[in-house]
Amino acid sequence: MSKPDSAAASSGKAYIVTGPTSGIGRATALELAKHGTVVLVGRDRKKLDEVQKTIEQKGQNAVSVVCDLSDIFSVRRAAAEIIALHLPIVGLLNNAGIMQMRPTKNAQSWDMTFATNHLGPLALTEALTPHLPDGANVLFVVSAMEDPERRPVKVMGMRGGRYISAEASIRGEWKPDGSKMPGVDSYATSKQCGLATAMAFARETPRLHFNAVEPGITPGTGLGRESNIFLGLLFKHVITRMPPFAKYRSTPEHAARVITNILTDESVKTGVYHDEKGQPMLGSELVRDPKFQDRVVAETRALLTKVIEQRGGN
Repeated sequence: MSKPDSAAASSGKAYIVTGPTSGIGRATALELAKHGTVVLVGRDRKKLDEVQKTIEQKGQNAVSVVCDLSDIFSVRRAAAEIIALHLPIVGLLNNAGIMQMRPTKNAQSWDMTFATNHLGPLALTEALTPHLPDGANVLFVVSAMEDPERRPVKVMGMRGGRYISAEASIRGEWKPDGSKMPGVDSYATSKQCGLATAMAFARETPRLHFNAVEPGITPGTGLGRESNIFLGLLFKHVITRMPPFAKYRSTPEHAARVITNILTDESVKTGVYHDEKGQPMLGSELVRDPKFQDRVVAETRALLTKVIEQRGGN
């Protein structure tokens, strides 16, 4: 962990960005650095150092904290390190995410996609929430892929979020009759849970602003690094330029500007799902149900509590 210098500590505002070493996360970290100190949270120390150096070369401030969001204990250690920095944190961006074509497991033998995209962000947010000042902004980067009725989702043969329970999700089990495309059910479900979490937290803790954003179809983010190269190029250069996908096409830089506008807006409302242009949008019928939102959060909390207790609270 790099120590902030006196200028960084006295800048007046600080923002946390997870997954800041590529794609939307990197572009947003660079954009947010114009507004205050950026706390870069990611797995790869070398890549974190590169982004931090880029920011500091512009005369701006950044701090790096190594964290594997798929590992609940790594998240707890990272949260403690961030708190110990005593920075004036006014924004948290839960951006880090993966979509695997071949499912893998994390240190706890959980589905890696679900752990990285949902469990880690929820755990990090919960650990930091008591230390955030009133009015701070917390933003979850989610995906409209969770909505089975959204036209691009239907055209691609996807089935939206397939949530059964938190326990089933960590085992990589989803509702039957899902997508035939590898990795999609896990990704869509994890992002649906992230959206549900943002909305549930907004009702639970009204002193903070909890929101979510769909960044648009953004080729070049590195999200599906394990996907077939030919399919990746086809998606990047052909499919996303065709109806009904073209209207949702975006870039990391555009998404970064939208995200930064939300995170730096002290008057932003809470409990809002923003689209790729920063405008309010609706999620799936299921994720709009407060009972579903609360169930996702309750089951996730119970799961994480059980794991921590089994480890003796460390």
